Amino acid sequence: MLNEDNNHQIELQERINNANKTYFIIHKFFRNKYISKKLKLRLKNTIMDKTLTYAPEIWILTTRERKQINIF
Repeated sequence: MLNEDNNHQIELQERINNANKTYFIIHKFFRNKYISKKLKLRLKNTIMDKTLTYAPEIWILTTRERKQINIF
């Protein structure tokens, strides 16, 4: 969703918040030392990244927005 300045910063922030909430729902799984790193990475790639990046194909991201996504 764009605001009056054709900026999608609001939606990006909502997606980051949703991905953060998703992480805290499953954070015990990520901290479990008996689960392999490979499985944790698969979970991150399938759930966390999809929550953050679902359907923004048409976005033109600024350097600042790319940094926000990469930090997460």
